[in-house]
Amino acid sequence: MSRIIFTFIAAISLATSATAQAGNWKIDPMHTSAQFSVRHLAVSTVRGAFTKVSGSATFDPADLSKTVLDATIEAASVDTRVDMRDKDLRSPNFLDVEKFPTITFHGKQTKAAGSGKLQITGDLTIHGITKEVVLDVDGPSAAIKDPWGNQRIGASASTKIKRQDFGVNGLPAVVGDEITITIDAELIQPQAK
Repeated sequence: MSRIIFTFIAAISLATSATAQAGNWKIDPMHTSAQFSVRHLAVSTVRGAFTKVSGSATFDPADLSKTVLDATIEAASVDTRVDMRDKDLRSPNFLDVEKFPTITFHGKQTKAAGSGKLQITGDLTIHGITKEVVLDVDGPSAAIKDPWGNQRIGASASTKIKRQDFGVNGLPAVVGDEITITIDAELIQPQAK
């Protein structure tokens, strides 16, 4: 009997958690970051980040086909902690942020990829070129209520791309072609009013 009660309570808890996560979410830019890493001269790894990320998601754990993710990164917000390198990355040698001010991702298909994991296939646009990529996602986490009554979830997504596929061709003998991208996102669902 106690096993049946425990199973029932666990099922209710999971259903409540799933219900709390369903719905529309906004990326919290203050608690979200997009990082990248690339090889330099094939001897070291340079890491950087984009400090301005925004977007939204619709998440339905009961029907992942209804899950949608849209994210926008301001290309000029690139930060590698070296001013001269950041200026070069913003220039036409690399991101050409005057001509291509944003990097965008639009999710097209979401599927489960194991316990607590998803794969989101979508269109990534960098430097005006769009290619399909797959994000490997850890999460989303169970929803929690923040001190202001809003629901919050978190997730971490990663993928690898070849920068030259996106027309980012500067210094091929110095900067590696493969770039690892990681996005750590916190999403917020404001309380109902």
